[in-house]
Amino acid sequence: MGKRGVLVIAHGSKNKDWVHLVDRAVSQAAVDAPLATSFLEYVPGRSVVQGIAALKQLGVTDLAAVPLFVSSGSTHIEEIRHLLGVGGEFHKVMIQQAVPGDLVVRLCPAMDDHPLIVEVLAERAGSLSTQPAEEALLLVGHGSDQIGFQERWQSMMESLARQLQAKLGFAAVACATLLPDNVRQQLLALSTRYRVLVVPLFLSEGTFTRNKLPKRLSGAEVVYTGQAYLPSPLIPHWIEAVVREAWADKYGQ
Repeated sequence: MGKRGVLVIAHGSKNKDWVHLVDRAVSQAAVDAPLATSFLEYVPGRSVVQGIAALKQLGVTDLAAVPLFVSSGSTHIEEIRHLLGVGGEFHKVMIQQAVPGDLVVRLCPAMDDHPLIVEVLAERAGSLSTQPAEEALLLVGHGSDQIGFQERWQSMMESLARQLQAKLGFAAVACATLLPDNVRQQLLALSTRYRVLVVPLFLSEGTFTRNKLPKRLSGAEVVYTGQAYLPSPLIPHWIEAVVREAWADKYGQ
């Protein structure tokens, strides 16, 4: 058995507060191994290549890579797969692999409909609700216009919708995406019958939650705060859980 290490990989942002929230969540994860956080773009000196190099200097030979992404339907997951040398054709012309041949890599799943993510969203939706039997919950994610990726987004969101409706007792739970853009369509269908609560499926607050989504909600009577997954104490626990699952799957412990 080699020396284990963990690399959390996020998209990155020019907004320092966004990066700080990611760093804080990762720092709170109780992982008994060297831990680093890297970003795909916008954060100088924190690339995946640099993160791997830092972990290798600490003697890491067995890497659990955690994609801090809302959905496995993100095309960035394919980018990460290729970057880590564990498959992925989508971006292979655009980037070079970052993993040296003596490093064993296990790529963990994205957040998707993990039970802890369901709990995060239940907290978000529950804080907006007053009479769930008379309310509809609208989950809004980024989505994708690419074949295969769009279907993964839809499947993940439908699973979240089913679980949240069963847990919280809303009259209806529906899903919408910004790409393809069907937010207004879903909102109008719900608002004729119910008080509508809107919960964004985004890692952290930013342009999408503060500008792009509110524009689509403009003029409609909805309850929306824009609160994203972070900050939530459950996100560090999610990191811990997927790392445990990756190592249990490999080592049986």
